[in-house]
Amino acid sequence: MSTTSTGAPPPARQVAHLMAARALGWLHDNLGRAAVPPDTTAELADPDSVYKPLGESALAASLVLREGMASSDGRQAARDLLDFSWRQLGSGDLLYERQLRYPMLTDPMELYTHFARGGHRHERLERLIAHLGGLVSQRGAELLPNRRLAVANAARISGVGRRADWSALLDATWLGHTPEPWMIDWMTAYCMTHTVFHVTDWGARPEGLPPRVGDYLAAWLPVWMDIWLEIQEWDLVAELLIVDGCLPRPGRVPGVWERLAAAQRPDGLLPRDGQPVDENPDKAFRDHRHTAVVVTVAGTLASSRYDDAARA
Repeated sequence: MSTTSTGAPPPARQVAHLMAARALGWLHDNLGRAAVPPDTTAELADPDSVYKPLGESALAASLVLREGMASSDGRQAARDLLDFSWRQLGSGDLLYERQLRYPMLTDPMELYTHFARGGHRHERLERLIAHLGGLVSQRGAELLPNRRLAVANAARISGVGRRADWSALLDATWLGHTPEPWMIDWMTAYCMTHTVFHVTDWGARPEGLPPRVGDYLAAWLPVWMDIWLEIQEWDLVAELLIVDGCLPRPGRVPGVWERLAAAQRPDGLLPRDGQPVDENPDKAFRDHRHTAVVVTVAGTLASSRYDDAARA
C-alpha cells in the first residue's frame, strides 16, 4: 500500500487524481488508434466501434476541462482529446448527417452535448435538434427511462430542446423506485449509474437527487462496490465511483480507490475486469478505453468534490 510522507495512506482524493491523470494520459497517447475509418458514413454499420467511443472520450475531456482540477499538461491533453474527436466527426457534420437521416435517433444529440460543453458548436445541428424536439414523435419515442434522462440532460447542457420534468423522469427509473438493493444485477447497475449521471449532470447538480434517493445510494453504494470489487469488475466499480462523486456528500467509500489503483498499470491502462489483458496495443486499446474514460471521469469528480479528509 502506498503512503504519504507521514506514513499514512494517501487521501482518496489524491489517489483518484493520480489515477485520472494516468488514464487521461493513456487515452491521449493512443489518439491515433481512435481515428474514424475514411469511408465512414452516417449509416455507421457498427456505431460502437469508433463513433460511440469518440463521444465517450469527448465526455471525459469535457469534464476534465469543466472541473479545472487537472494540471496544465492534463488540461492540454483533454483539449487535444476533445478537438481530435470533434475533427474525427467532421467538426459535427457527421452528427448532423446522422440526425438528418435518422431523426428518431438520440445519439447525435447526446454526443454533441459533450462537444458543446467544451466550446464546439454546430449551428445546423442545433436547429435540426430544436425542430425535432418539438415533434410529437420525439415525445413518444420508445426509450428506456434512463435514456430519456440522457436526452433531457443533453438538451439542458446544449441549451437545445424543451424543459424536462426531472422528478417524473427519475421516478420512472429503477433507481427512482428505491427498490430492494439485493435485486440489482450487472445491467441494472449500469442503468442505475447513468440515471445518476444524467439527473446530476455528471456531478454538477448533486441537488438533483432527492434526499430519499441520495440516502438510498449512500447506504448501498459501498455494498455494491464491495461485490463488484470482489469479482474484479473494474469498469463497473469505476462507474459506481462516478455515482459517488455525484452525491451531495461524496467520498464515503473507504478503501475503494486504493483497491482500484492496484489494478491500474503504470502507463494508465485500467483493465475492464480481472481477465488477462491482450498485449496487442490495438486490441488493448479497443478492449479497455471505456474503462480509461470512466476512471478519468470518476477521478476528476473525486479531485473536485472529495473532502481532503476522505481516506482511500
